[in-house]
Amino acid sequence: MEISLPDCRSLRARALLVGLLLAALVPCASGQAPQSESLLLDSARSVVDFEIKVLWLVGVHGRFPRVHGAITLDHLRNTATVDARLDTTTVTMRNRSHEEWVKSAEFFDAKRYPEIRFVSEPIPLQRLQSGGDIEGTLTLRGISKTVQFELAAATCPGASNEDCPVEAEGSIRRSDFGMKSRHGTLADRVDLSFTIYAASPAGSGVH
Repeated sequence: MEISLPDCRSLRARALLVGLLLAALVPCASGQAPQSESLLLDSARSVVDFEIKVLWLVGVHGRFPRVHGAITLDHLRNTATVDARLDTTTVTMRNRSHEEWVKSAEFFDAKRYPEIRFVSEPIPLQRLQSGGDIEGTLTLRGISKTVQFELAAATCPGASNEDCPVEAEGSIRRSDFGMKSRHGTLADRVDLSFTIYAASPAGSGVH
């Protein structure tokens, strides 16, 4: 039986997102795989959701619909590094007044800080399959802090499925990033949920 090999870059992108990540380290038919490479994030499908509780009872939801960045694969160390950038000027919420408020200086201060950035520590490729803790640096309102998120186990069973996201969730304290108002009515904890898709090889870096 003749088996046709997929394109090298396509194979690595699929393997990263569906759990067969070690396949990315196998040399493709055209030659030895490079020591490292980057996959652009699919900004059309990647999103980050957040929730904060009002009066510690009612959850208010919002979404960053534009996520840019890249996933960099290190084939020598068998690791991947996620660099995700969120556009605060495009945050969406169900209530327009809430949307304007979170963009204001009291919360994300989108005019002065139009970008939130998360850069993970190198993640073992096997952990992208099995799930587990990931650490990284979150920069919000010009303040950088080390944070930890929980990476979900891959839910796609095979490399033939290209539509498998990398998913992670966790929480931060808004006061750590200079958002210290309304403590009487607004919780300090903000829950975050990442849904990241890879799009294509990024070449030399993040765009």
